Amino acid sequence: MFTFILVVQAIVAALLVTVILMQKSEGGGLGVGGSPAGFMSARGAADFLTRSTTILAGIFVTLSVVLAVIASVQHRPSDIDTSLVKQAPQSPATAPAPATGSDPLAGAAGSNAANGAVPLAN
Repeated sequence: MFTFILVVQAIVAALLVTVILMQKSEGGGLGVGGSPAGFMSARGAADFLTRSTTILAGIFVTLSVVLAVIASVQHRPSDIDTSLVKQAPQSPATAPAPATGSDPLAGAAGSNAANGAVPLAN
């Protein structure tokens, strides 16, 4: 049921976009000529497109609410695969803490100076 309503909403959304893009920004509708009282006159086309936009927007909002309700009511169990999850290795309680006063790069810098390396100028 959820998939069917989702497909219907996608169709309504495509129709809504089409109807909106067919309208002129001034409200002239399709701009099709004809008799002023006729259905496909400029005014008739504008009225038809305005009404269809309103109806399609209402249907779209209603379908959105229905889909949200259906999604919140369905309580499916999660299908998360946990077979690849590793547990953290247990660290021994007697591991020594690293020395805080030693700098491993300081020895490398001192050996470069002893070898006659020239420091880079800024």
